[in-house]
Amino acid sequence: MRKLIVLGLVLVSLTVSAQKTEQIFHDDSTKPTHKYLSEITVVGRASKSDYHQLPEVVGTSIYAGKKNALIVLDNVQGNVVNNTMRQVMAKIPGIHIWESDPSGIQIGIAARGLSPNRSWEFNVRQNGYDISADPFGYPEAYYNPQLQAVQRIEVVRGQGSLQYGPQFGGLVNYILRNGSEIKKPFEFETQQTIGSNNLFNSYNAIGGQTNKVHYYSFFDHRNGDGWRENSSYYTNAGYGTVTYSISKKFSLSAELMHSHIRSQQPGGLTDAQFEDDPQQSLRNRNWFDIKWTTPALIANYYFNDKAKWNTKIFATIGDRSSVGFMQGIHIKDSINAVTREYNNRAVQIDQYRNYAMESRIITDYNIGGFENTVSGGVRLYTGTTYRRADGKGTTGTNYDVSVTGEYSRDVEFESKNAAAFVENIFRLSDKFLIVPGIRYEWLEGSASGRNGFTSTGDAIILQDVTRSRSFLLAGVGAEFHTSDNTEFYANYTQAYRPIQFANLQAPPTTDVIDPNLKDAKGYNIDFGYRGKVKDFLQFDVSSFYLQYNNRVGTISPVGANYRMVTNVGASTSKGFEGYVEFNPLRAFSKNIYSDLILFGSYGYTDAKYSGDHKDANTKGKKVENAPEHILRAGASAGYKQFLLTGQVNYVSETFSDANNTLTPTINAQNGLIPSYVVTDLTATYKFSEKLNIKSGVNNLFDKNYFTRRAGGYPGPGLLPADGRTFFVSVGAKF
Repeated sequence: MRKLIVLGLVLVSLTVSAQKTEQIFHDDSTKPTHKYLSEITVVGRASKSDYHQLPEVVGTSIYAGKKNALIVLDNVQGNVVNNTMRQVMAKIPGIHIWESDPSGIQIGIAARGLSPNRSWEFNVRQNGYDISADPFGYPEAYYNPQLQAVQRIEVVRGQGSLQYGPQFGGLVNYILRNGSEIKKPFEFETQQTIGSNNLFNSYNAIGGQTNKVHYYSFFDHRNGDGWRENSSYYTNAGYGTVTYSISKKFSLSAELMHSHIRSQQPGGLTDAQFEDDPQQSLRNRNWFDIKWTTPALIANYYFNDKAKWNTKIFATIGDRSSVGFMQGIHIKDSINAVTREYNNRAVQIDQYRNYAMESRIITDYNIGGFENTVSGGVRLYTGTTYRRADGKGTTGTNYDVSVTGEYSRDVEFESKNAAAFVENIFRLSDKFLIVPGIRYEWLEGSASGRNGFTSTGDAIILQDVTRSRSFLLAGVGAEFHTSDNTEFYANYTQAYRPIQFANLQAPPTTDVIDPNLKDAKGYNIDFGYRGKVKDFLQFDVSSFYLQYNNRVGTISPVGANYRMVTNVGASTSKGFEGYVEFNPLRAFSKNIYSDLILFGSYGYTDAKYSGDHKDANTKGKKVENAPEHILRAGASAGYKQFLLTGQVNYVSETFSDANNTLTPTINAQNGLIPSYVVTDLTATYKFSEKLNIKSGVNNLFDKNYFTRRAGGYPGPGLLPADGRTFFVSVGAKF
């Protein structure tokens, strides 16, 4: 079977039962473990560590030579119920997180000076397939899975672009629970949580396994009032998966996720209002509604111990609706003196209908006495986004997306993509391996429809814009193993970010699209050293360089009476990312009943605009939403079944716009975002393998801070993060 050299992971396959371990918080996974597995289905079951390094090969994917991390959700000490990503990703250095959603519905993460806006600089996937609105033209992740249903999160930095395509940030892949670790016909799992601001969450799941079938299904409900006024929400999510083993070599899985989210948007604040009372809200009529369905059919075939084939056929069927009063936050949403009603709200509705297939194969082969590995695959994709915007909504306060008359904008966007890639691990010796790869991309994006009306009521028809192009991406990675448990790694990989839908809908009355408009292209470079020392120390320290060329923006050409959508320049990000975890009790004693884990992750980013268009003026300025320093540190102290964890998060100041506006504007959409420090505390007690209780306090010292300024939803304006909140959660299995 395929040889997976795993440093610090305990991996269990479909054919290997997890062995029972003594119920203490001793992390035996930090000892080097070598397994020979055909498929990884459970990660870290015998471990209490939440952070791991991905093996060289997982399924049909190659991770050798890549900057990567694996987060095991069962072991995360934090508020997983509300998708609190600063706690979930605390040990991944340099991750910048927007914290403006009390429910954890909208996750915004980025790294290396990229934008956290709904994680759109990452290729966001679930079980290996797309879940964003459109991975090419509109890569915003409106839907993110409830983390209680997630087994692990795979994060791969820049070199992920070879296997997965866009974006510059790399890959974030949420692997859902599928019940494969359950070894009996039926098991029931439940987790019930209450917390501040009337938080209530109920997660319930069933799963089981027979001779040829294993299945898993869950339903999750969450609701609350939110920390700010006018920020109530609810979410409902249901998921089911069934895997049928047709033979020992061939299995077929079908899965379906459906999520419905509705949240009241409290809107932004001005800086003065934030200083006065960050919990206040000046908008009570703004609402957001997301319905997301992701069906998938997955086939796996094992040719032999050295070769495996995987094919996924999947779809994203999503609806995004919003209604609200979207004027600047300095404009009051009040009763109109003439009509004695509120003013009409604006309605925006998007529908996403995307369909795709990805097929991959991986195999080992021998050259010169060494076993090498090659992985290749193809992808076909088509997606359509139907956008209706600026509709005249009601004067009411509740969620209601009915409109009077026609939508001002009624646009259809289409994306098509075909791609192929191949990567190869050449093991040149027992210690040294090199991983070259190449990816071919063909893309086509188009926009058609109405972009508004003139003052005389005539329709403004979009310019006839279709962009079709093809190109190659190349990269190479390497590893040099200094011992069984430590290694140097390096990689250079090209990346790209396709032209967005927003850049294809310029109204011809005011804007012109540059006929030579190009996709943003560039590359990532990593060089680092990572590994483990016995069972008490693990680390990953590296430097990076990210070049982001052909950034798209809008400029006003000298002497022209129009604006042009064009490539305005480039940016360069460089810096350091380091993570270390140390257990002094294991280093200096043999007490197996106690643990003390100290960790720190630090990211330094120097991100600046390195070139610009002659009509732009950003050269030499700092990239927006790119804090220079991000430090997260903490300690976990455990005795037998009890574990207490404290975390401190520091994020330095950053600008909110490319012009580096220092003094906040009157509408609070531009200006400095100050640095902040926030502290979290979590405690867990396991009565047994089947019964546990967890409690925690987020923002222990009730710090008032904010992480973003928004020009539209969910603002506009400054968006406060949550103050102090608590939760208590009880879980059981039967």
